[in-house]
Order: sequence, then C-alpha cells, then structure tokens
Amino acid sequence: MVSYKIFLPLLCLCLSLCLSACGTYPNWIPASGPSREQILDAQGSQDADGMPGILLLEVDDGLARKLADSKKLDQFDQVFPNGNTNNYLVGPGDVLEVSLWEAPPAMLFGAMQFDANTGVTTTGAVTFPSQMVGADGTISMPFAGRVQVRTRTTAAIEREIARLLEGKANEPQVLVRVIKNNTANVTVVGDVNTSASVPLTPRGERLLDALAASGGVKKEVNRTAIQLSRQGVTATMPLESVIRDPKQNVPLKPGDVVTALFQPQSFSVLGATGQNAEIPFETQGISLAQALARSGGLVDDQADARGVFIFRFEEAYLVSPATTITIPKEKAVSPERTTVASATTVPVVYQVNLRDPASFFVTQNFPIQNHDIIYVANSPSAEFEKFLRLISMPAVTIRTLQQF
Repeated sequence: MVSYKIFLPLLCLCLSLCLSACGTYPNWIPASGPSREQILDAQGSQDADGMPGILLLEVDDGLARKLADSKKLDQFDQVFPNGNTNNYLVGPGDVLEVSLWEAPPAMLFGAMQFDANTGVTTTGAVTFPSQMVGADGTISMPFAGRVQVRTRTTAAIEREIARLLEGKANEPQVLVRVIKNNTANVTVVGDVNTSASVPLTPRGERLLDALAASGGVKKEVNRTAIQLSRQGVTATMPLESVIRDPKQNVPLKPGDVVTALFQPQSFSVLGATGQNAEIPFETQGISLAQALARSGGLVDDQADARGVFIFRFEEAYLVSPATTITIPKEKAVSPERTTVASATTVPVVYQVNLRDPASFFVTQNFPIQNHDIIYVANSPSAEFEKFLRLISMPAVTIRTLQQF
C-alpha cells in the first residue's frame, strides 16, 4: 500500500503543474476579483440582451493625452473674455437723481444768489425729485422731455440732458446720481452661506467679490466648483483654480448667475493594493499615479503589475467614433423607430502595464474621473501559493492525525 507520505505530495505536485500550465485556477479558490487573464478574455463579450460588452484598451501616452484633453475644464477667461469696461450702465428700474446748475443769469432753473463777501452773483443748484427709470428706459426732465437713459452711463446721461437744454438754459451743468441700483446685479446661489443679489458698481466687481458678498462657500474649497452663466453660455471651474489663477477671477456683468456647486468626487480601489476603499478627490481632478499613491500602491508580494485596470463608462466618441448599439425591437420606444442608435457611453476597461518603466509617465497623464474603479489583479504566483495551501491542508491534517 502506497504511503500517504508519498501519495499526497505527488498528487499536489501533479495538480499544481496542470493548473499552472492552464494559467487559470478553479473558481473555488478564494479571490477578491478576476485574474488578469479573465479580464482579458472578457473583451468583446455581449450580455444577454445583445448589447455591446467590455471594450479593453491598453493605455499608451497618446490615449492618456487624448483622455486628458477631453477632461480639461473650462477656463473663465476664455469663455468670458474681459470686456475692459467697468462703467455702470443704467437700466429700467434704477432710481436716478438729477441736479442742475445754470450760469448767471439763470433763465430756467434756480434763483440768483449774491455773495456779499466775494461780490459774486451765482445761481443755486436745482435738484429734481428722484425718479425710477421706466420700462421704456426713459426719465422725465423739465424742458427736455423724455430722456433715453437705458444702457447709458451717468456721464452720457449728463451730456444728453445738457444737449437737450441748449438754447433753453444758460450754460447748463448737469449731475446725475444713481440712488438705487435695481438692474445691474448678479445672482449668487448654490452652496453659499447667503444667496444674494449682489449690485455691481463702476469699480468692476469680479467673481470672487460676489462670492465674498454672499458670505463665501459652505463646503471645502477643493470640493467646490463655480458655475458662471451669462446670456445662455455656461462654464464651470473648480473654485480652487479660480483662487490660484487671477485670470480666472473674471469681471462680472449685469444678469450673471454665479452658482457654487459642492461636487464630492471619488474613485474606488480594489484588489492587490495597500488600501481597498472609496477615496475622495478634489474637483480639479487627479491622475492615475496620484490615485494609486493614495491607495497605498501595489502590494509587492501579491500584485500583478501587468494587471492594473480602470473600469469606466466612457464617452463612445473618445474610444470608438463609429461605436453603435443595436436595440432589440421590443425595447425600442416604438416599432417604427430605427433599431440602430449611437452609443453615448460604453463600458471600457483601461489596462496599464506597470512592468514597463514608460508606463509611469503615462499614469501621470491619465485622468481619473468620478466613480472610476481601479482594480489590481493578483499575480499568478500569489494564486499558485493560495492553491498550494488549500491542497496541502488535507495532507497536513492526515499527518497530524497519524501522530496520535
């Protein structure tokens, strides 16, 4: 009878050689996820509904830069170029006050005043009751009629009133003041301490001025984005970038809407890394190199450096411009509709081979986006070690029992 001491080691050795030759291990071996070979084999498979399966792409420098360019955030100074004007323009709803002086002898406004100390005769200023600019953009001025003031500066209004009074008043001098600004405002809403309508002045308030006037943002600066809307155009930037780059602190214009958006972004790390967790990151984004570092890097005696994968639903035009999907007729909105439609997003797995030294430069350009899953596969040697432990356990148990 063959001794267990000889038979079991031989059995373990034979099974090990067979499995190592196959490159895969039984599903009953514990694992935190698929092996590198299993992920590579999943490429191009389809689900039960006939929808497209996983697209596997190996990341090189060109692809990393293409993705980075597509993820570039807006730049306020490019979307909203500076108009180089800080002049306040009057609009309907503003309240104006008009004062007028005439050179002596006054013909229309003001009484003659004699200064006994200087012996000079002057005329006093006449201040008219304040009035609101009408919906038609005009105000009423005695002996001048209706004066158009819409989209004009106070200096332009002064010149216009003086022109209309020529020949009626003696060398009139006009002063126009804005008593109440009801139109040149920007609206600040979102994750700010106090939503407010912030009035603009000739000083030329900028984006950060409006945020400060509303009490600042509620959440962390590096988790907050600022959205600026102007005349149907909208752009979004991380608040941290606006603070860091003075060019992005653009001047505001009447009607602008500033929205503070709290954007908690995160990615998940699984597999053979120092930390398996959901990790938050800043609104301005991070690279794959930063993401791996924050997760503790690859576990040296467990990870397969060739098997670093990023799972993502990617915009189809970035990875395959001609990507289309076939929708089963029973799932279409109506039977008459075409069954071919352009895919907006496709399931993509990006593979990075960290055995290649050049890939470390690639990881610095590869952008991580919200909800990404980074998975590092176990190395074949780690799986082989687990398998040996499992099949050797019966032999160890039998040997222990034989000692009694």
